[in-house]
Amino acid sequence: MDMSSSGFGERSRLGLLLECFSEIKDPREAHRVAMPLQEILLLAVCGTIADCDSYDQIAAWGKQNVEFLRRFQPFHFGVPSGRWLTLMMNRISPELFSACFTSWVRACWPDRPELVAIDGKTSRRTHDRSADKAPLHLVSAFATTAGLVLGQEAVEGKTNELAAIPVLLERLAANDGLKGALVTIDAIACNGRIAQAIKDAGADYLLAVKANQPTLLGEIASLFKAIPAKPGDKFTDWDKGHGRIEERSVTVAREVDWLKGDRRFPGELRLPGVKTLIRVERRTQLKTSCRQEVRYYISSADLTAEQAAEAVRRHWGIENELHWVLDCTFSEDQSRLRKGHGAVNMAVVRHFAINQVRNAPDLEAPPGSGLRRPRKNPSPNPRPQSLRLRRKMAGWSREYLNTVLGATVR
Repeated sequence: MDMSSSGFGERSRLGLLLECFSEIKDPREAHRVAMPLQEILLLAVCGTIADCDSYDQIAAWGKQNVEFLRRFQPFHFGVPSGRWLTLMMNRISPELFSACFTSWVRACWPDRPELVAIDGKTSRRTHDRSADKAPLHLVSAFATTAGLVLGQEAVEGKTNELAAIPVLLERLAANDGLKGALVTIDAIACNGRIAQAIKDAGADYLLAVKANQPTLLGEIASLFKAIPAKPGDKFTDWDKGHGRIEERSVTVAREVDWLKGDRRFPGELRLPGVKTLIRVERRTQLKTSCRQEVRYYISSADLTAEQAAEAVRRHWGIENELHWVLDCTFSEDQSRLRKGHGAVNMAVVRHFAINQVRNAPDLEAPPGSGLRRPRKNPSPNPRPQSLRLRRKMAGWSREYLNTVLGATVR
């Protein structure tokens, strides 16, 4: 059954997904396989898109929608039970599954990302105290302008993020995947090895500078105090909402020759190709108080103050558009998967689902459903439906799920 092309001669996202799944090695003996690995992974992705957050829910949804699944795969023996699905997802290699995900994203969205944010997230209930096992911590790369998850790498804890970031960068950089992008990471990655890895990938870095680099932090702060801002090197914007007014002033400096001097000392931080230093001052006015904070960044890109302000704000898209969505829409922090590779693999499945659901069109709710109240004066540019609502509608409507998957059935 060939689902690699759509009715318009274009390759569908579902077809590319199945092709990528076929590259994953099945750990079972071939003559004993009744349910191929492709069917299992397709069921997991479809069930997760359709608002299922556990293996039992995915299996129950599959039994009710097996005829829909047979549009894409044979499913000669039906769908597996939740217990059997758990065993299989625990046995799949997470390294291969993550590589499969990255290949699929690159095939579906071939345009290179402009801004890539990298950050880690802990799935809080995946710990196993009886085995002295820490909860799953996943370092993810997120294209903030496109709203796409690009890849992920699992580590044993937050303190091990430094080991995962170079591996993730190497995978993303294959075939010039990061060329021309601006990669933003928090202060944990403010070191020469990661900065050089980003430059070697043909990208630029923007790294936060905090107390883990006290000498650099103090020197950058002193520079901004000593040198007045030049015309055009400062940008200010305001934001209002949630009971507060926020003013953000971004100043850039390009006096970086002192970072390239010949005098060296043991343990000195050396970052390649530094071009811009950034100071962000944020002042937040609340009802009864006012708070201020100052942050500093360092970048290899030649940024204007406005570009720097946009990049810094965009970095936090990984928190608002990925981590928050995983917790509140996909209930990731409630997952209790603790054995084998299940927690890592299901985290990747959720990333498959997020990319598909976020890039799906809205479906108009039927009259009288109460999903969206009619307005007397409808806006010419209405807000898109939430990801939570799109998931529920994918569970209710097979045709809408087919639209989310990006496949044309012939």
